[in-house]
Amino acid sequence: MKSKITLKELAKLLNVSISTVSKALHDSPEISPKTAERVKELAKLHNYRPNPVAVNLKKSKTGTIGVVIPNISNSFFARVLSGMEAEAQKHEQQVITYISNESLDREMQICDMLTSGMVDGVLIAVSEETQKKQEYDHLYALLDYDIPVVIYDRINLGLPSDKIGVDDEKSFYDATKFFKAKGLEKIGLASAIHHVGIGQLRIKGYEKAMKELDNLYMATSTKPTELKRKIRELITTEKIEALLCTDFESAIMATRVAYEENIKVPDDLKLIGYMSKEVAEYLTPSLSYIEQHPQELGSKAVEILNNRLNGKYLSGKFEEKIIATTMVHLESTGF
Repeated sequence: MKSKITLKELAKLLNVSISTVSKALHDSPEISPKTAERVKELAKLHNYRPNPVAVNLKKSKTGTIGVVIPNISNSFFARVLSGMEAEAQKHEQQVITYISNESLDREMQICDMLTSGMVDGVLIAVSEETQKKQEYDHLYALLDYDIPVVIYDRINLGLPSDKIGVDDEKSFYDATKFFKAKGLEKIGLASAIHHVGIGQLRIKGYEKAMKELDNLYMATSTKPTELKRKIRELITTEKIEALLCTDFESAIMATRVAYEENIKVPDDLKLIGYMSKEVAEYLTPSLSYIEQHPQELGSKAVEILNNRLNGKYLSGKFEEKIIATTMVHLESTGF
């Protein structure tokens, strides 16, 4: 049986966002009592309720959780999944893994499948395209079906759900401050993910730490050739002393440009990036990196989901946990 009215239709009638309707129905403290009352009155008038099939299925747990991974080629997510699997085994749960390939359409298809009641809850890192287009209706649909959702890693979304991520902003604030404390002033930043939430947070940390200095040295682009050109300009024309890389692509590209331009790392240029230990240690010179503790993140994401499933969290109040990163210094930040 289909609900007489959907979240989207309710939002349209009330002239508010789907997010507002969902938060009001889930008693979120972010919504004013007056607005919440309006939403609930209209929902009652139109006989709104979560999909009854999903509600009935929820009464008997499946013992299965759905995990949506945006990019399987990124070793970070492979390690997150490892942590999820290990924690799920402790709870005698099975994990079904889906890969969105950073695609909004694929992510929508996956979420549509997950509303069938085959899983007790969902762990999802939202795709780049979803964030770029800011289209989240399919995620609200999961809540419409009363399916618990934990957003992991890419958490700066307004979705009324539990979340777990790392301290992206603080990590680059601390890294920038480290270089400044060593007497460096021409500190640059390179990013291929400046258009998505985690990239924006890392950039924000860099900008905060650089506020006392006049110039920001930034190279950002989603196009590899353009990003490489901009990094080259920072290194050769601006002659920056250190470069912070927000992601694997920009970090690898920076090491390549330094090699091509005969810039000696760390003598002429210090480098630090977001990448895995397995890669960072085997580069020449080895690359200093921000350790995100992905297995811990994955494990705690499953723990949060089970706390929600077992009624340990109050309805309408959502958990947001932040895992501290660690700055690991290898050869590329030697002084």
